Amino acid sequence: MPKTYSSIPGRERQESIPCPCCGNPEARPFLPCDGFAFVRCTACSIVFQNPRPVFDDLRKRYGEEYFSYELSNETAFFKLMRLGMADIDFGARTASLASPRRFLDIGCATGMLIESMKKEGWQTKGVDVCRESAEYGMKHRGVDIFVGTLEEARFPDGSFDVVHFSHLIEHVPDPRAFLGEVKRILAPGGLAVITTPNVDGFQARLFGKSWRSAIADHLVLFSKRTLGRLIAECGFEIRQNVTWGGLAEGTAHPLIKRPMDRLAKRWGFGDVVLFLAAKR
Repeated sequence: MPKTYSSIPGRERQESIPCPCCGNPEARPFLPCDGFAFVRCTACSIVFQNPRPVFDDLRKRYGEEYFSYELSNETAFFKLMRLGMADIDFGARTASLASPRRFLDIGCATGMLIESMKKEGWQTKGVDVCRESAEYGMKHRGVDIFVGTLEEARFPDGSFDVVHFSHLIEHVPDPRAFLGEVKRILAPGGLAVITTPNVDGFQARLFGKSWRSAIADHLVLFSKRTLGRLIAECGFEIRQNVTWGGLAEGTAHPLIKRPMDRLAKRWGFGDVVLFLAAKR
């Protein structure tokens, strides 16, 4: 099946690591791919790339070529993010927030989502490591985007009512520290909206190393169970989770795909998992 876009690795330094979520040094082979491999932690069951590129080298992948990919797909990605937010009834859940309502999108790409939220009356900011994408969003959409990682942005405590990150946490080298930073910058009771590929989903099980999300740019692959546990350990109360995507586009006739997608969403084995979590 066609994979999600991934940069072609260059001459990058590599590092062998313990589990990036629990620190356990033991892991077993899980998913060998072409030129890289994923292993599964024997303690917490997190799936992660090991060995992996040093992050200072890895972040250089997010340049002009990556920007072109983001720009050409921005409308489709925006629609998917909006559908996910509708699935968790985002509008109703945030309707009672006092003004000014503050929204941060991490991995905001060209800024289409924060532009939309800004038009709806939110105070918005974005974060993205791809300078070209961020500069495009600032120039063409008039939105505020920090170029770099969330940690490098150094937002003050309690800066946001909602922190959103879609298809981002699987790119993060230290997910536990990242979620700790998200918690720090959320206001009391603030919400985190998290979307990521589901390594225990039907598509991942069916396609194995050909699964569209088994790519070199992904450092950690979560399931609904492993991400849910990590979110809770990092001080969040899970309010809702949903999955969607039973079969990839083009792999089955619509008369088969549609019911499979409905079952995947109902039974939790979709290709993508979304969590809504509140800061405790």
